[in-house]
Amino acid sequence: MATQTVLQKLEILADAAKYDASCASSGTAKRTSMGGKGIGSTEGMGICHAYAPDGRCISLLKILLTNHCVFDCHYCVNRKSSNVARARFTPQEVVDLTLSFYRRNYIEGLFLSSGIVKNSNHTMEQLVEVARILREEHDFRGYIHLKTIPEADAEIVHQAGLYADRVSINVELPTDSGLTRLAPDKDARQIEGAMGRVKSDISELKDARKRFKHAPRFAPAGQSTQMIVGADAATDADIVGKASRLYDNFRLRRVYYSAFSPIPDASAVLPLKRPPLIREHRLYQSDWLMRFYGYKPVEVMQATEADGNLPLDIDPKLAWALKFREQFPVDVNRATREQLLRVPGLGVKAVGKILASRRHRNLRLDDVARLTLSVTKVRPFICTVDWRPVMLTDRADLRSLLAPKTEQLELFTA
Repeated sequence: MATQTVLQKLEILADAAKYDASCASSGTAKRTSMGGKGIGSTEGMGICHAYAPDGRCISLLKILLTNHCVFDCHYCVNRKSSNVARARFTPQEVVDLTLSFYRRNYIEGLFLSSGIVKNSNHTMEQLVEVARILREEHDFRGYIHLKTIPEADAEIVHQAGLYADRVSINVELPTDSGLTRLAPDKDARQIEGAMGRVKSDISELKDARKRFKHAPRFAPAGQSTQMIVGADAATDADIVGKASRLYDNFRLRRVYYSAFSPIPDASAVLPLKRPPLIREHRLYQSDWLMRFYGYKPVEVMQATEADGNLPLDIDPKLAWALKFREQFPVDVNRATREQLLRVPGLGVKAVGKILASRRHRNLRLDDVARLTLSVTKVRPFICTVDWRPVMLTDRADLRSLLAPKTEQLELFTA
């Protein structure tokens, strides 16, 4: 076989990494190159976080160490039975690429994952070696996110957390039965056990830093995970329940969702087409409701349709409000913060502005309109000094009135 150039490897392994959505860099510890000879930074002048239209972070060099893999997960394009071009970086090649891209101001850091080559320990050691060289030999102070391997020894995973800003372990699928059927080489208990150890390491070293000034940092940006949506029969209610348990049990910084994409030479057990991307978006919205709006998981599940999935034409917050109309309308001049956060169309910032403004005067509908992006969605669910929705809240066609209008675009326009 002909020797591949670094650029040829990059083309293969950057494309192979595109299915992993969990590469955001929020929450990292602040480091800069000021006052030293190191290069790179995680925050500050000249650093921006660019996101693709579907929400994926594109400000990191996002690659696989290799797409060779001894596992045969049905949904993975890099599974051992897949007929795809293969490539493999050495740790030094990844280091050189990262530094080269950073000096050109293409990236702010590195997101590194890998297929399993030889065995889990060998692969994890290679991933850690990349981070070690960057940190120790080049004093690299940019962001590093390492995708860790739950089957690897705990000590190797621990080393990853000492070098990386964030570590993550993918749970892959929302249900244990789905994981058993589609990823026979993986074990749900083993995955959660590894996540539990990372949680303990983060807590222990965070506590140590409070007592000892020079105690090492361990994954200061926390840990995250990812679930594939639409590869199995799991409903949105199943996914929301799983995400909630992961947040509670492992104090995750984020749960990411990735809509299943059909792959070449796909297994017969996989669906023939991908779920709509809007389903992935609705799950992110439901995640937001639980994290920032005070919704309990069971309340988000109550917003689902009869099939257990969130509606695609309206957001989960509006879906919940339409099902529980007896909670509305709320008086913006008297309602609590928690009640206002339940109003469709009111975000966290808008609620904060309302609470601050009503200390000085009773709010009218025009006042609310100035504090929100659009008052149309808000009107049926609130009362002000000069506005009451009367029968509007109970209209049978309220959903159709508030759902975003679909528009057929013209192929040729003037």
